[in-house]
Amino acid sequence: MKLFSRVLDGLATLVIVLASIAMVALVVITGWMVFGRYVLNDTPTWVERAATLIVVTIALPVAAVGVRERFHLSVLGFREALPPGPCRAIEVFSDIVVGLFGLGMAIWSWELVQTSQGIRIPLLGISQVFTYLPLIVSGVLIALFAAEQALLALMGRHTEARSAPSLE
Repeated sequence: MKLFSRVLDGLATLVIVLASIAMVALVVITGWMVFGRYVLNDTPTWVERAATLIVVTIALPVAAVGVRERFHLSVLGFREALPPGPCRAIEVFSDIVVGLFGLGMAIWSWELVQTSQGIRIPLLGISQVFTYLPLIVSGVLIALFAAEQALLALMGRHTEARSAPSLE
């Protein structure tokens, strides 16, 4: 279990680092759009579509890390009001449901990838597949992170207040 958690630590850190790099790219291309619009008086048309693609690429994998780090939206009042036994059972059940959601998201997003291979994104000229790849990656990550959380809860070693992955 320790090895599995260490691998997922590395994966979570990688996601955060790549999302940080993508944020920098988003700021740069948005700056280019503003410069083009107000200085050159010629708005680059591809920037808005690229920015949307980058936002999806950032948001979905970081949301998956949120499953692992427990900073996603959740309602804990009912669960925490229960005794430890039922509380743990509900926690494991929730993690399993979230993991199945992630698995379903990955599987059905793969179908989107297969049906959109020949389609190009207007203005960018790249395959429509790049719109759906973050869904697959996020789905797989959600399933992995939820499985880890369920296993930790079953073993009684779950910690509610995990810290975010360190970049050191």
